[in-house]
Amino acid sequence: MYLGLDLGTSELKAVLLDERHAIVGVAHAPLVLEHPRPLWAEQHPQQWWQALEQVMDRLHSEHPQALARLQAVGLAGQMHGAVTLDARGEVIRPAILWNDGRSADECVELMRRVPPLPALTGNLAMPGFTAPKLLWMQRHEPAQFDRVAHVLLPKDWLRWKLCGQRVSDMSDASGTLWLDTARRDWCDALLAATGLSRAHMPALVEGSQISATVLPAWCDRWGLPRGVRVAGGAGDNAASAVGMGVVRAGQGFVSLGSSGVVFLCTAGFAPRPERAVHAFCHALPRQWHQMAVMLSAASALTWAARVLGYASEAEALREAAALEPARAQRAPLFLPYLNGERSPHNDPHAQGVWFGLTASHTRADLIYAVAEGVAFGLRDGWLTLDRPEADAPACLSLVGGGSRSLWWAQLLADVLGVELQLHEGGHTGAALGAARLAWLSVGASVSDVCQTPPVRQVVRPDSIRSADVMDRHARFVQLCAQVRAQWAAQAPAKT
Repeated sequence: MYLGLDLGTSELKAVLLDERHAIVGVAHAPLVLEHPRPLWAEQHPQQWWQALEQVMDRLHSEHPQALARLQAVGLAGQMHGAVTLDARGEVIRPAILWNDGRSADECVELMRRVPPLPALTGNLAMPGFTAPKLLWMQRHEPAQFDRVAHVLLPKDWLRWKLCGQRVSDMSDASGTLWLDTARRDWCDALLAATGLSRAHMPALVEGSQISATVLPAWCDRWGLPRGVRVAGGAGDNAASAVGMGVVRAGQGFVSLGSSGVVFLCTAGFAPRPERAVHAFCHALPRQWHQMAVMLSAASALTWAARVLGYASEAEALREAAALEPARAQRAPLFLPYLNGERSPHNDPHAQGVWFGLTASHTRADLIYAVAEGVAFGLRDGWLTLDRPEADAPACLSLVGGGSRSLWWAQLLADVLGVELQLHEGGHTGAALGAARLAWLSVGASVSDVCQTPPVRQVVRPDSIRSADVMDRHARFVQLCAQVRAQWAAQAPAKT
């Protein structure tokens, strides 16, 4: 039995997996995201631990025999978050998260201090990454920065609580801007540029290697065998890839989660920072991937459904799906940049827009525009990836909460022009991948563990609908180009 724990932004999810690839148990615990100031996004790590206690208590109650046979644990989680600890291991301040945009000036400064940063890391300096957050602390919270003894990523703080060891993995560490991504090691020059050294950093292991063991007290509380091992794990998207069997060059997936991701395995380290593409280590040794990221995907639909008075996102999508094609063609356009944007714009000041409103439009038209706008944003990311013909994927897996809507999946296939496959258990992607990394850490082979889950649905692009949405996508791109000069002018004042 193998346990995967996925620390997301809105919930912590646990999955119990057996050696027949069957999911034996699932548990969830909600999380609350705080926005104390414009552009800020924070969570207190103690909330994560309380969520972990909830899911483990539930699994212990419902599946005690499965936990008693547990071989290993894998961790996945939201990337880039900065958890700062003092010399006693106490949390200094709430964690600054992946969708926090306060450190734009620090990104400019970091690029000035280390000009080779894009070549070393495979990425541009963006506010979502971890290193600019520490530079921001150094400038704006110097007393707190002076107390920093250790910096951990969110899932690695949970590892420290579970195991008493400070360890990270290559995929998650790739999102800090402190990693020499080709060499898979911390970069001293990048650490020094933010006032840190290797002494502040966790040890590094591959995602499929053993990192530590669960402390005896937690084993006893939840009925685990003593000495249960914990794999290195992965950042959420690399873990999702492992969960979907996306582990070879040319394979890829699209994630319709809170953020949106287009993920593509590459034959080697293939940086493309000029297009705001991320090049990261994969969760498996000697493997890398590219990734285009949009900051507001399913979360944009959640926001729109709430402000438009829908009882749920599902109700909103049902109304959008019921629109006649001709009416959908007259819907407003929506720019889905509610929290700034990464690929391809790299602009923390990017903002959302509903354009083309008339008195004849209804809330269903607005919801349609949001779902379509998210699909257009993902297409823009898809077009930034390096896809030589030899490695061009014939299809992409579709994961994330938004994949539950077959209508939205069809719209996305039409917009991307690529066949999408929905898999059994696709909604558990990162937690399933974490469980698989746990399985690998105790000696199983990649070919046995990283299988593609059964396909439950294939969604193929419709040529007629694709032609219709491509016309709207062209206008979407033009609108974005015309309004982006206003983003910085409209941005919230700095505090």
